[in-house]
Formats: sequence, C-alpha cells, structure tokens
Amino acid sequence: MAKAKNDRLVIRNKRASFDYEFLETYTAGIVLVGTEIKSIRTGKASLQDAYCYFDLSGQLYVRGMNVAQYFWGSWGQHEPARDRKLLLNAKELRHLRSAIKEKGLTIVATRLYIADNGYAKLDIALAKGKKVYDKRQTIKEKDIRRELERD
Repeated sequence: MAKAKNDRLVIRNKRASFDYEFLETYTAGIVLVGTEIKSIRTGKASLQDAYCYFDLSGQLYVRGMNVAQYFWGSWGQHEPARDRKLLLNAKELRHLRSAIKEKGLTIVATRLYIADNGYAKLDIALAKGKKVYDKRQTIKEKDIRRELERD
C-alpha cells in the first residue's frame, strides 16, 4: 500500500538554514545498501553536521549523514556514519566543483526524503556561511513572522 503524498517521510537539517545562506539547491540520488534504505524508511537518519565533498576522482560524497543500524536482524548491517556517494549529472558536478573553489562556499545536505518512485533523494545546497549579525537578523525575521501568524 502506497503512502499518501502528504504522508511522505522527510528528514531535515534545520541547523543548516540557520548557519548558511543557500545560493543554489540540487536534488541528488544516494547510493545505499539494503539495510540503509530500510532504516531511512523508518525515519532513523540524521543530517546534523552533514556536508558534501569531492574525492580525487571527481565524485561527490556526503559525510556526516548518520543512518542508524536497522533494528530487525543483525546480519549484513551497514556502517552508520560511512560516506555515501551522491548521484548528479556531469554538468551539475562540474558546476559545483568550480563553485566551491571560491572562498567561503560549501555544499551542505538540507533534506532527505523518499521520492514517489521509492528511491531516497537528498537535497543539497551550495551555501555561504552566515556571520553572527546575519544570524541575529534571521532570528528577528522569524520572530516577526511568528507574531504576525498569531494575530
């Protein structure tokens, strides 16, 4: 039985939007093993401190994404904090590789979800770090929005 569209599993990196200003966003596939996708479907994943990097061969990987071990069974378990390969097309990879050479830019993982076709997808963003006064401005805007919603 398929889940309804509004009942989809979404795991967010809430800290990323506070610490970074997102310039561009991309949706990437992830290379997973069997027990990892089972754990993600049960919601046992965390994107806290997750970021992306390029290896020497030019492939994009995500580091810091924690997928808990699957609770059912003990054989063939995966490593919870391993680096996972991301799947993007060559044009996007070239663009991201050239963009992060600029000082102050990084690639952060923002959202993990199960797509309609059943595959796990990771939303990543090319981001620039915020200064302390930018963070204060973000908090101020959030408080103003909250006050307007109350009225």
